[in-house]
Amino acid sequence: MPLIDYSFLSKVLPKAKIKKRFQNRKHSYLVRVRIATSFFFFGMGFCFATWASRIPDIKSMLQLSEAGLGTLLFALPAGQLSAMPFSGRTVTKYGSRKVMIIALLLYAFCLTLLGLASVKWQLAVGLYLFGVCGNFCNIAVNTQGVHTQQLFDKPIMGSFHGSWSLAGFCGALISLLLLSLNFTPYNHFLVAFALVIIIILTNYKFIIATKVKQTEKKESYSFLKNPDTSLIWLGIIAFCCMASEGIMFDWSGVYFKEIVKAPGALVVLGYTSFMISMASGRFLSDIFVAKYGVKKVLIASGIVISTGLYMAVLLPYLIPCTFAFMLVGFGVSNVIPTVISIAGNNENVPTGIALTIVSSISFLGFLIGPPLIGFIAELTSLQYSFAIIGIFGVFISVLVSRLKTFQS
Repeated sequence: MPLIDYSFLSKVLPKAKIKKRFQNRKHSYLVRVRIATSFFFFGMGFCFATWASRIPDIKSMLQLSEAGLGTLLFALPAGQLSAMPFSGRTVTKYGSRKVMIIALLLYAFCLTLLGLASVKWQLAVGLYLFGVCGNFCNIAVNTQGVHTQQLFDKPIMGSFHGSWSLAGFCGALISLLLLSLNFTPYNHFLVAFALVIIIILTNYKFIIATKVKQTEKKESYSFLKNPDTSLIWLGIIAFCCMASEGIMFDWSGVYFKEIVKAPGALVVLGYTSFMISMASGRFLSDIFVAKYGVKKVLIASGIVISTGLYMAVLLPYLIPCTFAFMLVGFGVSNVIPTVISIAGNNENVPTGIALTIVSSISFLGFLIGPPLIGFIAELTSLQYSFAIIGIFGVFISVLVSRLKTFQS
């Protein structure tokens, strides 16, 4: 018996607009369904980007040291990790549509709580709740993305993740605007909350309500009793990608400042080039997968990731490093959407649970990668640490070339 009874969701949430076979709907309506799903990805990405853009201000408001801030920031992944055992089964039992709507709304609401924090423990609690809601939102929107892709005869998962990346740019631009207008973090977060409410109200009717027919074996599936090795390997591939992506988020600016010696504001050039390339690559990944196939795209992506990281190590100069970080961004852009799509279509495991398994393994890469860089850099140098992480791209290519999952 579940700890929480979610049956009230069916009464609280409005009915889905679609009830008949989705495949028979007009193309224009299916496009609207795709756009609606993309907006939910956008809303989730916008919330995270909004929070990230105001971290320096909250650090100053609470008078936190670097070490103090780093310690408090661990509350967010702690919340995500604690929700992982429950999010997949909740999405499987109650449907991605219901969970996604509720989770995105709560995700944005928890964002506003972060702006109200006046002492450390309040920020820690807020970040923990933000992480819990973020995990439910992540599993639900990706499950919804898998179901939506099944309505089309071409890959579209990459565009959904591209919407998440695009939200990062929009979040940064709006942050610059509101900072110039002297908005406090709380008022800024209220703006993001209002935007999420608008996204939900204008798109919930076009979010498909699907009830995947499960076999008795599939419904009672337990990963601990009968682990699906293909999902473990997919998680390891995603782990390598997320580790590479994580160091770009956390260490690209430091690399450009300390190794490249970029002058002034150009220290952000590496991060900016990486983000632009990653967002562009995700919108293009569907085209590449449709034309060349999953296996070739993933092998090439691994090679591109390693090439970019080793170029940054061997040519630590402004222009070569900018191009190198663009290569890394383009390489990582294809991996996660493709892996999520494959995992979500697993024949033996419910979509929500399959995505939770892969996400749990890959998320460790996002957590371990940046601290590993710092540890290696402390012992040797930042360049050597980037060179070691560069091996992960090679791992991706080798694993994809050898796994039976990608042979068909």
